[in-house]
Amino acid sequence: MNVWWKLRGLAFVLVIALLSYGLILALKVSPPDAQQGNMGRAFYYHFPNWIGASVFLPLNLVASLTYLVIRSKWQLLAMKADSLALASAEMGVVFCGLGLISGSLWGRVAWGIWWTWDARLTTTLMLWLIYVSYLMVRRFSGGSSTAVLCAVLSIFGFCDIPIVYMSTRWWRTQHPAPVFGGDEGSGIAASMQAAVWWNVLAWVAWGALIVSVRYAIELRRQEIEAAKGLELINELGFEGVAHD
Repeated sequence: MNVWWKLRGLAFVLVIALLSYGLILALKVSPPDAQQGNMGRAFYYHFPNWIGASVFLPLNLVASLTYLVIRSKWQLLAMKADSLALASAEMGVVFCGLGLISGSLWGRVAWGIWWTWDARLTTTLMLWLIYVSYLMVRRFSGGSSTAVLCAVLSIFGFCDIPIVYMSTRWWRTQHPAPVFGGDEGSGIAASMQAAVWWNVLAWVAWGALIVSVRYAIELRRQEIEAAKGLELINELGFEGVAHD
C-alpha cells in the first residue's frame, strides 16, 4: 500500500476522534444558549460549515490560477493543480450546501421561516450555484478546454465570496450581524469557545482528508488518460511511418 494511503488511514482515525470530541463538547459540555436554549447548539456546526467553505473555495481559486499559469510549461504540475482545484471545489460545494441546510433548519426555529430572500442568503445561494455549475461543466463537458473553462469559472465564482461576507454590513438583512469581527460586543462566550473551535478543527480536518482522497483519485485518472493519449499518438505515428 502506498505510504500516502497509510497516512490517510491514520488521518481518518484522527478525524473521527476529533469529530467525536467536538460532538461531546457541543452536546454535553457547552451550556445551552441564553436566548435560544439547546437550538443554539446548531452554531457549533453551522459556523464550521462556513469556515470549511472559506478554506476550500479559496484553495480552489489558488489551484485554478496556478493551473492557468503553468499549464503550457509543466504538464505534471498543471495536472496536480487541476486535480486539486476539482477536489477543493467539490468540498467547497459540500460545505456551502451544509451551511445553507443547517442555516435553514436553524432559521425555521429562530425566525419561524425556512428561507428569506435577503442579501446574505441570496448571495450565498448564488455562490453555491456557481460552484455547482463548475462541477457540472467538469462532469459533462468533454474536451481539452474544460479545465481552462472551469479555472475561469472559479475566478468568477470567487468574486461572490467578498459580497457574501460583506452583505450583512452593506445591507439590512434577516441574518444577524457577524459574530466575529462585528460591532462592539460581538463574539462568543468563553463557555462556548472550546466547542466552537474544536468543531471547526474537526470539520476542516475532515474536509482536508476528503480533498486529499479526491485529489489522489483525480490525479490518477488524469495520468491514466494522459498515458492512453500518448500511447494512441505513438500507435498512430508508427502506423503512419509504416504506411509511408
